[in-house]
Amino acid sequence: MSAGAEPKPVGEVCVYRREMRQASNPDPVTQHLVLAHEKALGPSDDAYLRDALKRCSPTARAAAREFRRTGCPEHVPAVIHGLIEHHVEPEARARLNSADDNLRLVEDLGIDSLTLLEIVSLAEDVLQVSIENNEIRPFRTVGDVKRFITSKLRQSAG
Repeated sequence: MSAGAEPKPVGEVCVYRREMRQASNPDPVTQHLVLAHEKALGPSDDAYLRDALKRCSPTARAAAREFRRTGCPEHVPAVIHGLIEHHVEPEARARLNSADDNLRLVEDLGIDSLTLLEIVSLAEDVLQVSIENNEIRPFRTVGDVKRFITSKLRQSAG
């Protein structure tokens, strides 16, 4: 989107924030990541997401594509839900799909620390965000993970 172009009606807040961040951040690597949200997904991006999320639900894959296309964090909860769903045992999936965000990661879903690291690592790759190991420690519920990553993405966009 050029500096004088009209914003798209959908997601215009996200577009403005990306432009402001790009203008104030001279780091070419960060600028590349920011600009990646402003273009259509290329065949390699789509293939990467399809491969990385091949065992996730179609809803999670579609949300990840939309996030990568728009950069808007509103798609993150569906992506995180899909990543968690992929990593839990089949009997826990039913609980995950029928419960709210207060479902506990360890007690209700049987997610251990290694599995949580795998979930977060894949989320970092798919959502193009960096999460430190110490930031994971407070995660107790599904909602904690969704809220934290959504918040982190909003902070980096604004």
